Amino acid sequence: MSETRSDGELLRAVAADADRRAFEELYRRYAPWLRARLRGRCADLGIVDDVVQETFLAVWRGKARYREEGDVAGWLWRIGSRRLVDALRGDGARGRLRQALARLRHRDEVSAEERVLAGVEHGDLAGALVRLSPELRAVLQATVIDGLSTREAAVLLGIPPGTVKTRAMRARKQLREALA
Repeated sequence: MSETRSDGELLRAVAADADRRAFEELYRRYAPWLRARLRGRCADLGIVDDVVQETFLAVWRGKARYREEGDVAGWLWRIGSRRLVDALRGDGARGRLRQALARLRHRDEVSAEERVLAGVEHGDLAGALVRLSPELRAVLQATVIDGLSTREAAVLLGIPPGTVKTRAMRARKQLREALA
């Protein structure tokens, strides 16, 4: 008769002794659940599988440390969801950048960077940004600076996509008013 170890015991064995059997048991318990949760956030099964593997590799290599606060499933979900956002941001941002550069190559229009610099010279952009609430600044950071889509920003910030859109609209309005 085999003894069933708790999640905490398995994680301690993995962290302290690099116990492969404990790791395999943890993987069997949580990988299917994590894969199913991530599939609800990302339709690309290749990305989902990569993220599940990266999540468990972080656990195995000790890059992710469980502090015995909360349940193991929630801890694994936080690791996996962050890795998913990173994966989506990397692919999505690179693709959007390539598209933007391709469009700009064929135009004699002033670049977005030049417009921002002109705004900095003629207005108090930094001051206007500081006056935004932290919630609005976070949405601008995610969507404008990091180049995330509304959906990706929602995952990153842990808020619904509609809230991301509303906050982005409010932030743009406040910045226009502050810079006018």
